[in-house]
Amino acid sequence: MSTPALLHSFGVPARETFHNLVRAEGVRVYDDTGKEYIDGMASLWYCQVGHGRHEIIDAVANQMRQLATYNTFDPWTNGPAEELADRVRSLSPLPDGRVFLCCSGSESVDSALKIARVVARLRHERNGAGEQRQIIVRRERGYHGVNFGGTAAQGLPANREGWGDLVPHFMEADGDDIESAARIFAEHGDSIAAVICEPLQGAGGVFPPTDGYLEGLRRLCDANGALLIFDEVISGFGRTGEWFAGQTYGVTPDLMTFAKGVTSGYQPLGGVICSREVCDVLEADPSFVLRHGYTYSGHPAACAAGLANIDIIEREGLVERARHIGSRMESGLAAMVADGVLAGYRGKAGVWAAKLPEGKDAIPIRDVMIENGVIVRGVADWIAICPPLVIEDQDIDKIIDTMDHAAR
Repeated sequence: MSTPALLHSFGVPARETFHNLVRAEGVRVYDDTGKEYIDGMASLWYCQVGHGRHEIIDAVANQMRQLATYNTFDPWTNGPAEELADRVRSLSPLPDGRVFLCCSGSESVDSALKIARVVARLRHERNGAGEQRQIIVRRERGYHGVNFGGTAAQGLPANREGWGDLVPHFMEADGDDIESAARIFAEHGDSIAAVICEPLQGAGGVFPPTDGYLEGLRRLCDANGALLIFDEVISGFGRTGEWFAGQTYGVTPDLMTFAKGVTSGYQPLGGVICSREVCDVLEADPSFVLRHGYTYSGHPAACAAGLANIDIIEREGLVERARHIGSRMESGLAAMVADGVLAGYRGKAGVWAAKLPEGKDAIPIRDVMIENGVIVRGVADWIAICPPLVIEDQDIDKIIDTMDHAAR
């Protein structure tokens, strides 16, 4: 038997068998045997409005009949890209800024890192040795995509290893102790261009910030002339009970990355929201050219998907629904902790991690849950749960009950 043609992401290349999905509707997906599963991971942290939403499908098809694709390199633009940029910034804590569009969370992160460094250059900021600001402070456990810049920015060592030399000038702060970041700033403050941080860490284990951590990063950046980048690829578009996690935690960054939930995955789309202060620097010199962009930046059909998706989130109150999901999910997880089935849990609104008792591996439990019709993600000793925000209460309960059965 020949090996499969497709080389799968984050997988074992020698593996030859996979679950073949063929259909999806609402919070359920179906494989080629007809088996149905509750999608407890919103595919991969992103399908906020659920599967099979014809409003989005029709919006993409209609746009493709008019203008399927065209680049947004100077001097070109298109209506959906302009409208989506305005819509996204108006929902964010940076409503007077501007939005750079790309195709994925990984591209968003690399774009934000490059913008942060070019802003330092345009400000003519140098350290005591006359060198440009280049250091990016990353956070332990951070996940920032898999392009070269995002890989270097990761606080997950296993994802950084094995690729050879990565992008230089990254330093790591403790994921919970703000004093760790303060020590880095005390020694290198005039060389730091930016801090990159998920306000709520997602793929690294669903860790909400410790009290004062995000506020502390904001103060350190302000005091040292560095930019604060919030990576909201997972936490954006309602996942934490507000449009963006920066609003949930009351801290405003200078740059915000987004992707995933902006289209609920119906089309690849990501971007960076830049504050007015950042834009002022970029706009100050009329001869300056931002030599960055992607072939599909501002892709009109992808932007049409984003606009239709945001319409659904607003119309159906899914940002508020995320808070209800969180309350019901937390109640179920707390009961499992009380019964000794779990060692703990972490999360907020529409995204959670269940911590298993010592010695238990998440993968066998994940596999039993899949066998019983519920999809979750298992890593080390924790199980991630991140359902579509349209999930109904009985399906939340089924996720909890299935996990309870599988983990005993």
